Amino acid sequence: MATSHQASGVQAGRLSADQIAENFSDLHAPFDAHEAAVAADRCYFCYDAPCMTACPTDIDIPMFIREIQAGHPEAAARTILNQNILGGMCARVCPTETLCEEVCVRETAEGKPVEIGRLQRYATDTLMAQGVHPFERAESTGKTIAVVGAGPAGLSAAHRLAMLGHDVVIYEPKPKSGGLNEFGIASYKSTDNFAAREVDWLLQIGGITIQHGQGLGSGLTLEGLKAEHDAVFLSIGLAGVNALRAEGEDKDGVRDAVDFIAELRQADDLTALPVGRNVVVIGGGMTAVDAAVQSKLLGAENVTIAYRRGREAMGASRFEQDLAASKGVKLMFNVQPVAVHGNGAAAEIELEYTASEDGKLSGTGETVRVTADQVFKAIGQTLEGAPEGLELEGRKIRVSDSGRTSVDGVWAGGDCASGGEDLTVTAVAEGRDAAMDIHASLTG
Repeated sequence: MATSHQASGVQAGRLSADQIAENFSDLHAPFDAHEAAVAADRCYFCYDAPCMTACPTDIDIPMFIREIQAGHPEAAARTILNQNILGGMCARVCPTETLCEEVCVRETAEGKPVEIGRLQRYATDTLMAQGVHPFERAESTGKTIAVVGAGPAGLSAAHRLAMLGHDVVIYEPKPKSGGLNEFGIASYKSTDNFAAREVDWLLQIGGITIQHGQGLGSGLTLEGLKAEHDAVFLSIGLAGVNALRAEGEDKDGVRDAVDFIAELRQADDLTALPVGRNVVVIGGGMTAVDAAVQSKLLGAENVTIAYRRGREAMGASRFEQDLAASKGVKLMFNVQPVAVHGNGAAAEIELEYTASEDGKLSGTGETVRVTADQVFKAIGQTLEGAPEGLELEGRKIRVSDSGRTSVDGVWAGGDCASGGEDLTVTAVAEGRDAAMDIHASLTG
């Protein structure tokens, strides 16, 4: 008897294991020593470097590039990791094309920036390959801090707090640490189990224990954590997914893009992962591109990203948009979903054309149908499980510049907190800065 997956055209094994392996290889091949030296040589080492200002973690970019140029990649790695302990992952997933590299003087003058991201990866990979942890733990303060969530913000905060001599307990509801680095980013950006290896390397600082299978609402309360620890840092991410609000969104074949990416990232055998023949992804951010491109790499024949506004409003950078197009993904703009059609399983999605007036979006009444046996929702995530009593700002936990919440002794950072963009690098900066504020408040 055919399963609903097969009946709806969603099936595994569209490509051979060799094709899959090739498709999911490293997006940017790492530099060797000679390539890194040549790339570093292009840096002007600007005195008032605009790349540093554009980096959310304030890495001294000219300094680390000069250290690579001088043949000291390990020193360069220390310069990076001092500001961004997840510098290895950020080198892989950061949208450098809209941050440091976009403002590079070489980009302005020649249209070809210094490849800061790949140089950062070269330095951090070199140091990590030696199995060395470049930081030492300060003398114990006797204080313990609870960190809820082992994503980029939580890991960054935990490392800095441990380094300053505090004991840290991380509570993580999932069976593995890493947050979006482990579960939410396209696998061609983080190959060879890098996210897990980076966590293991980070934990070498000592003083950090991780308790998996524990989170707020599943055995933990904020009051309980406050009673047991000297401070609490919340980095609970955004666990909820916005609804399509389209008729038929409960049909077989319609699912959240974040779940698909997580399943793909944890799969031992990608040939066994089912994918549609005709895939439509609703959304315009990084998650939409990651889901669309990976569908194509798994063997989907037709993949379309449908976004309700124009190209310039897309959350995904132009580089990501071009990457999708280069893999054969079709981009549709100014369309929004109104219905998923099919007998039990998705067969088509009906999209309505949109118009924008004074920033306000409205449907035009004109629709188009696109064949779709699989529809991925990538229209943003929402906060779930925030403890009562915390003041919210919009849909996030309201925090000060240093991550303080409205509740005494509780800090927050990363995607769950108000403030910066939902990027790995921003989360790392927020975790680090909150840790420094926690330290100052505990030690006077």
